[in-house]
Amino acid sequence: PSTPQKPSASASPSLRPLLPLKPTHLVAFSHRFFGLSPVLVRSLVMTNHAAFAAEDAVTAVAAPAQPGRHFASFPPRRARDCRKASLGRMDLATSAVVMAGSLLDSMKASSPRHAMSPTGADQEEWIENHPSALEWFEGVLAAAEGKQIVMFLDYDGTLSPIVEDPDRAVMTEEMREAVRGVAQHFPTAIVSGRCRDKVFNFVKLEELYYAGSHGMDIKGPTKVSNHKAKADEVLCQPATKFLPVIQKVYKTLTAKMESIPGAMVENNKFCLSVHFRCVEEAEWDALGREVKAVLDVYEDLEITEGRKVLEIRPTIEWHKGKALLFLLECLGFAGRGDVFPIYIGDDRTDEDAFEVLRNMGQGIGILVTKFPKETSASYSLREPAEVKEFLHKLVKSNETKKG
Repeated sequence: PSTPQKPSASASPSLRPLLPLKPTHLVAFSHRFFGLSPVLVRSLVMTNHAAFAAEDAVTAVAAPAQPGRHFASFPPRRARDCRKASLGRMDLATSAVVMAGSLLDSMKASSPRHAMSPTGADQEEWIENHPSALEWFEGVLAAAEGKQIVMFLDYDGTLSPIVEDPDRAVMTEEMREAVRGVAQHFPTAIVSGRCRDKVFNFVKLEELYYAGSHGMDIKGPTKVSNHKAKADEVLCQPATKFLPVIQKVYKTLTAKMESIPGAMVENNKFCLSVHFRCVEEAEWDALGREVKAVLDVYEDLEITEGRKVLEIRPTIEWHKGKALLFLLECLGFAGRGDVFPIYIGDDRTDEDAFEVLRNMGQGIGILVTKFPKETSASYSLREPAEVKEFLHKLVKSNETKKG
């Protein structure tokens, strides 16, 4: 079917009371007055979610999307030189970079205990705009029909629960089997802020692609895979030149954090993570000031924030969304309309990938969360257990289709 177009209010006065229509309102309206299947309508809306960019955004977003911003075509095929692709500074409007004077506020905003409790109406509206990927699973399948699914998975909070000690964020055997099953049917990548070697040791599946350090360290399968990239070895490390300064900052921050009980600095090779999950809230301001004081003298590094963690990263135009595009190109899917990427993640750093999918107008982003957040994802899942169920359903549906 052709891409649905938004009707113009000036074209027919009778349409004015119906505008603007949210995707969920369109589903209900089409079902009630035209007898159309809700699953069919939802899949059409989701497949062409670019046409509803403004309605899909959470109401707390201040600036509306620019006209046409979600209709950008997939970037043309280019040489797989990720260093050249990463030249230039990151877009501060989309990378959640922490600005001067707002570090403590950002740290609090990243903490679920400070999340504003939505009213019943706000909660309902958020769920309408970001429905459960399990409840709308048939719509997801309808949108992916005839296309190659490519799976991208964050690790912490998506495949494993968030825990106080990041070194103990192990995934269950049941989750590992779910990921293994998906990888047998679809190209699958783990995209994490963790060091690539560390996340591999957690997952322990050699047939996957791994993008560590927020996508700044990418490696292909080390085991024969059903979905091998064209190159014998996929390797992308656009931030190699920053390794010496990152190691220097790691040593400095580790020494500084010794005076703050519960603080931990994690070395993720091409980026650093300062965890404050176990730090008393009264110490957050002191921690933030120490981190900012260290980073003030390094113009090539910046601070971004996640769930009770401050991330120190090189100021290059590379993130999880760039890693997604790079892997699609390596797999031979660049510029093709018959690919359906699915990205599942729970953190602000995953928003770069969600935004890339929206700009492509292909695939879906799924946010893992138990409470409403500003997001560019189209769907939601509440916790890793639901992620596992979604992966199982995806495998089962593909096995059924193959007979």
